[in-house]
Amino acid sequence: MSDRPSVMFVCVHNAGRSQMAAGFLTALSDGRVEVRSSGSTPAETINPVAVEAMAEVGIDISDQRPKILTPEAVQASDVVITMGCGDACPFYPGVRYEDWQLTDPAGQGIETVRQVRDDIRGRVEALLADLLPATA
Repeated sequence: MSDRPSVMFVCVHNAGRSQMAAGFLTALSDGRVEVRSSGSTPAETINPVAVEAMAEVGIDISDQRPKILTPEAVQASDVVITMGCGDACPFYPGVRYEDWQLTDPAGQGIETVRQVRDDIRGRVEALLADLLPATA
């Protein structure tokens, strides 16, 4: 990894889970991590319930748009976090992969999306601690 690690979050539609994860990592890393997100089959728009849930914790993802997963973006990332995209995610040697099993917020109410959001936040905080260990 370079001085500034890069992380890509990938889910099927790039409309909920991966967008929330990218929003948390962007906010919590304070620019110290390059953050990307994409989907194997991107939706037309971001999930409005995911936008609402993130706004509740002070993170605005309303300006984000679903993006298509490209092999180049995966190759340019140090860490790729998948969230249910299965075999659609390309594999490259030298890239660290993690698969986060998370409930898909598509079509879910705010209570369920809040639980997914909070689960993602905990995972992002652990990832950030691993990528940027505190200096003494």
